[in-house]
Amino acid sequence: MEILSGLTQSEIEKITDELKASKFRARQIHNWIYLKSVSSIDEMTDLSVKFREELKQIATVSETKIKVKQVSSDGTIKYLLEYPDGECVETVLMRFDNRANLTACVSSQVGCAVNCSFCATGKRGFIRNLTYKEIIEQVLTIQRDTGLKVTNVVFMGQGEPLLNLDQVLKAMEIFNEDFQIGARRLTVSTSGIIPQIYKLADLNLQSTLAISLHAPNHAIRSKLMQIENKYNMDELKKALKYYVNQTGRRITIEYLLIKGLNDTVEAAKELAHYLHDIKCNINLIPYNPTAQNDYKRPDNKSIMQFKYLLEHSGKKVTVRLERGADIDAACGQLKGKVD
Repeated sequence: MEILSGLTQSEIEKITDELKASKFRARQIHNWIYLKSVSSIDEMTDLSVKFREELKQIATVSETKIKVKQVSSDGTIKYLLEYPDGECVETVLMRFDNRANLTACVSSQVGCAVNCSFCATGKRGFIRNLTYKEIIEQVLTIQRDTGLKVTNVVFMGQGEPLLNLDQVLKAMEIFNEDFQIGARRLTVSTSGIIPQIYKLADLNLQSTLAISLHAPNHAIRSKLMQIENKYNMDELKKALKYYVNQTGRRITIEYLLIKGLNDTVEAAKELAHYLHDIKCNINLIPYNPTAQNDYKRPDNKSIMQFKYLLEHSGKKVTVRLERGADIDAACGQLKGKVD
């Protein structure tokens, strides 16, 4: 049985050719899947009943199931999705007041090998990579369930996207061409897989690269992120400067603020020095508690002081608006399984 979700128009044409139908039929099917987000062939009402019945004999729209759906008090929706092999991942739809943007936070792997100390996902370990079709199914599921059109996609869910780069790139291509989401509305976040950052730089895409930095120096970062011991901050900085030089694009630096660990005045000054010659914006993320550690969120005064010190160095700094913390859908809280 052919799964239609994830197929390009030319791939759908092979199916319509098999059914001795026109390329126009393929375009109709393509539009129903990506632009109208139908969940069944029966909903493709501009296809004849006879053709729909023939199509149903050899194809289905999707085999991905919503296992659990949770809605936050702020409107954020978290889905636990189950693939045909029984593995599950979480994906999140974030809405922001007074903005038209609807952002899907998608996963790229089942589990994660990077195992950052502050993140719930890594506690599962790495299970497997997602295919590009499984990645885009996350957005299609959101659109089918809500009837809304996703406008932005961030690869900030479960997994390390740059350890599954080929499938992530294919998914990005489909988001851009088939979903008609602009390349600049696609963001790939990485803990700092240096060889793949160089590869991305040479591809010179228009999408945004986000770096999970989370520390001002090697000592603190190695405590928070095991990846620092393989790809350290000095080498990472060289890779980021190369990326900026190759693409001209501004990088987003993600920095998780943890009380008493990396939120001090000294840490802010050290971070400003590290980033002074990198073209970047800084996104501060107040820590969201998980059951796996004893880290705490800083108070608002410390957050604002940290922000002020970085802004004083000339960088644009934002504090991420927390979404979905009451349903464990915020940064670092995704687990991808039912407790």
